[in-house]
Amino acid sequence: MSGVTHTVLVEWDGADRSSEADALSREHLPRIDGVESVQLGTSVSTEGLEGGFHWMLVVRFRDRAALAGYLPHPEHRPVAEFIGGASARVVVFDVEDAAAK
Repeated sequence: MSGVTHTVLVEWDGADRSSEADALSREHLPRIDGVESVQLGTSVSTEGLEGGFHWMLVVRFRDRAALAGYLPHPEHRPVAEFIGGASARVVVFDVEDAAAK
């Protein structure tokens, strides 16, 4: 088995909602079985290459099965619904550990 990293980039539709997304993610996502870590926040890069995105969420999963269980999980819904309703644009990118390839 190998881990999976789930990355979400969000461009807010209007006002910055990052602190609300932080709080919801910290409250709900660690409760989901198979979630190993949750990292989130706004960019601290000095490069200015964020491409219009304001906030990032990175969730590390135990394996692909944990990722599959996360999407319909009731603890994921408040986060997904908030992001979906407050965003202008979202990108999701999942990668499996290099060791699994």
